[in-house]
Amino acid sequence: MKIETKIEKFTKPLYLESGRILEPWQIIYETYGELNEDKSNVILITHALSGSHHAAGLYPGDRKPGWWDKLIGDGKAIDTTKYFVIATNVIGSCFGSTGPMSPIYPGSNERYRLKFPVITIKDMIKAQKILLDSLGIKKLKAVIGGSMGGMQALRLAVDYPGFAEYIIPIATTYQTKPYVIAINKSMIEAIRADKEFKNGNYPIGAELKGLAAARMIGYLNYISPSTFEKKFGREYVKTDGMFELFGRFQVESYLEYNGANFPKWFDALSYIYLLKAISLFDISRGFNSLDEAFKQIKDKLFLISFSGDTLFFPQEMRDIKKYMDKVGGKAQYYEIDSDYGHDSFLVEIDKFDYLISDILKGELDARF
Repeated sequence: MKIETKIEKFTKPLYLESGRILEPWQIIYETYGELNEDKSNVILITHALSGSHHAAGLYPGDRKPGWWDKLIGDGKAIDTTKYFVIATNVIGSCFGSTGPMSPIYPGSNERYRLKFPVITIKDMIKAQKILLDSLGIKKLKAVIGGSMGGMQALRLAVDYPGFAEYIIPIATTYQTKPYVIAINKSMIEAIRADKEFKNGNYPIGAELKGLAAARMIGYLNYISPSTFEKKFGREYVKTDGMFELFGRFQVESYLEYNGANFPKWFDALSYIYLLKAISLFDISRGFNSLDEAFKQIKDKLFLISFSGDTLFFPQEMRDIKKYMDKVGGKAQYYEIDSDYGHDSFLVEIDKFDYLISDILKGELDARF
């Protein structure tokens, strides 16, 4: 599989939903496979909260491949012998696209930090559409993403109807619910409460304990209670005393380990900005109603949820199907039997990869 990483820089301003602008700005992206002559084999991959443009394959020195490597590659469900796959890093993130720790101007030592504008899912998709236009791509075979990536897929379907043949949102919602907004608020405040956060003026590369705590909060909603029970039960760390105040159960040790590692590779301000974007997400903003928003979708919509998702519950995607049916749109809904939790879309690929393959081959079109 041919892999390339590129950065596209733009000098024209990016007008944001908030009314503010980014100028200049850039997007880093990764491509897999070969673009065909008429540029008709393009699939856009949109990532979740802590994801990046590195969706598949291995860089030299990597210990593990990109986050959707089991799904993307030669002979896999998203077959890179057939399709040209583009995975972008969203604006606001910390892996090379313009974000809060980017220089305000090229060559400047001054970073945006809290001067960075609030970014929405709509802004992310607008930036990616500008990137695709600059590459001469006038039509997508599909856009596929899970969680925040699924929000982007839905947003593209509404804002750019007819641009993608297949829209495949996975484990997502059409409108972030109060429960998730509350979770996001808890994570943001854990970061802000860290005295080393310094109102966003922490040193570049600082590993903030507040970010580690926020990630632990997140894990409580990315993995289901039944998965915690199966993986850890009530086992205690063998080297810790049962009656030591800070002695740990195995599940606590697991959260500590993953929390402590997260700040080594993710930025605290980017985490805050992306959580805000997720909380703000509402597919009907800018329209008079949800009906009007869903009426914009002209492409074939395939909705995939997981029965054990306790972050974006399956009912939320069933509701999308109901809205689409109500306005006469083309939508199919598939619920995967899983008790793993929200992160099923990242770890249980074998439960839905065949479905992605069938969709891309057009084998499910007759069901519309």
